Amino acid sequence: MFSLYLVLKFIHILSAIVAVGANITYGVWNVRGAGDPAHLGFALKGIKFLDDRIANPAYGVLLLTGLIMVFMQWRITDLWIILALVLFAAVVVLGVAFYSPLLKNQIKLVEEGATASPEYARLSAIGRRFGPGLGVIVVVILVLMVFKPHL
Repeated sequence: MFSLYLVLKFIHILSAIVAVGANITYGVWNVRGAGDPAHLGFALKGIKFLDDRIANPAYGVLLLTGLIMVFMQWRITDLWIILALVLFAAVVVLGVAFYSPLLKNQIKLVEEGATASPEYARLSAIGRRFGPGLGVIVVVILVLMVFKPHL
């Protein structure tokens, strides 16, 4: 009844739930923090903690289990797999190069008491657009994984 593939699939799906679930809460953290400036730093640090310690490691497990399953049952050359991997790489690059530094800069400004500064407003506006944009890419990856379209 149990096979290595089935166990990997379970871990893969659980990792997706953890990673995407953590990411979805970032909007709530942002809204709650913005609604009470005294708690803004806590909210942003909470997002950073979730991103660094929960979501990103889960994405790593997701990639590892996904690749193992591909080599067990699929062809890496299937277009839906290639597209998903390219989009996954894009999310990683965008997250590391843009989102993480953006969040660090927001936290720094909060710690300096500069939440009313034009720079904080600019970073916050970028974050409000950038986060959901990354979320759309992740949803497209989920669609590819679930439906495995023959493109």
